[in-house]
Amino acid sequence: MSRDTFESRTDSRGRYPGLLAAAAMAVYLLLLVGATTALTDAASACAAWPACGDGLALPSTAAGYVALAHRIAAVLVGLLVVATLVAAWRENEPRRVRAATTLSAVLYPLQAGLGALVATTEGGVLRATHLVVGTAIFGGLVAALAWTLESRTGDPDDRPSDVNVGDPPAVNPDGTDAATDVHDPPSLPTAPLARAKTVAAAYLRLTKPRLMWLLCLVASAAMALAGSIHAGLTPRVMLATLGGGVLAIGSAGTLNHVFERDIDRRMQRTADRPLATDVVSVPNAIAFAAVLGVGSVALFASVNLLSAVLGVTAIAFYAVVYTLLLKPNTVQNTVIGGAAGALPALIGWAAVTGSIGWGGIALATVIFLWTPAHFYNLALAYKDDYERGGFPMMPVVRGETVTRKHILWYLGATLVAAGGLAILSALGPVYVLTSAVFGGVFLWAVVRLHYEQSEGAAFRAFHASNAYLGALLLAIVVDTLVV
Repeated sequence: MSRDTFESRTDSRGRYPGLLAAAAMAVYLLLLVGATTALTDAASACAAWPACGDGLALPSTAAGYVALAHRIAAVLVGLLVVATLVAAWRENEPRRVRAATTLSAVLYPLQAGLGALVATTEGGVLRATHLVVGTAIFGGLVAALAWTLESRTGDPDDRPSDVNVGDPPAVNPDGTDAATDVHDPPSLPTAPLARAKTVAAAYLRLTKPRLMWLLCLVASAAMALAGSIHAGLTPRVMLATLGGGVLAIGSAGTLNHVFERDIDRRMQRTADRPLATDVVSVPNAIAFAAVLGVGSVALFASVNLLSAVLGVTAIAFYAVVYTLLLKPNTVQNTVIGGAAGALPALIGWAAVTGSIGWGGIALATVIFLWTPAHFYNLALAYKDDYERGGFPMMPVVRGETVTRKHILWYLGATLVAAGGLAILSALGPVYVLTSAVFGGVFLWAVVRLHYEQSEGAAFRAFHASNAYLGALLLAIVVDTLVV
């Protein structure tokens, strides 16, 4: 998309989505800060309303000023929510947009009243209600933003192609795949050292190392969370769990290469993979995957049996359930497949505690919801490639407009889950600030994607999603082990 086209879509009336996005993130930050305040001494340091002491006095401690600042911020955010309501009606936004913003604006005074009660009482039910109402306000603004962007940037003619996704590819008269350029297998270097380097690099690529760092960070964050409430986090447990995780990812990734080798030859971005180019043979790859898998289970088992069971489940789910059953057969492959990325959170928690606790489940939920918001961007960037490969990805089956809307839905759900994790695990200011800042960057990239609708914008949102999750997981480690 040209710059002129982009600017024409972001005229004065087009600034309303920006206002909605700002209001949504402001409410989200307020929720996180409020939850952190309630879980610390800041709440009890200013147990009056609207100010401290007799209700009109200034705080006497730093914690009291934190609580008072939260209340002042709530007033400012409330004005921003009212501004979105006024703009929605003045600009005659679609009915569902006006309804969503009206709901958020109507609930806001109720939220403020509940906040006053929470500050002056000890009611746990009131705190829970306060959180639920705040989440509803945030959800209403996210819904309004998704519908606004759909109405302003969506293509009413965006319909799936006539290709029957998932059907076997067409064949040439000689029996070769019509979607594949027939090439001779690449020749390996003849020099022994160069040949060894090429083959070693091919085996490394089979393990999908770019997935390893993020999934190992997921397990690390889960172990850090568990270690904050359990004494089972030791250097040996951490090293064995991460080592088992690396081998498990390598095993599952290698099997994925084996099962998709014929499809990889039809897709531009995967046509140079080791099995697609016959640099590594299928029997050797299977043996490699088996060795990695056995090593993974052995390391997990050295920690505890539950970790080993979850490790085997993770390998089987990604290599078999996702690769063979979900990916080629259902448009919900990315959503359901998110369980594969969520399992390291359960493994990390189980390695420390020997059980599956709510902290591990909460982190796994964040990863599960983040996966579609993350991967749908890549599916947009490689839409034609996935169609060529016969995969029923969301942009191929439902269209790009629907996919962009779903990215925003899942981003909103991810932020809610991340907020719930903060409350459940009593995470501190590093996590709160990280979640708000990087969540805002992620949201900005997704809004830009709606307007630009280009491959570059899809990759920008994809990288923003990686940055968000990576920063969030690091913040968990810092908040639980350092601060």
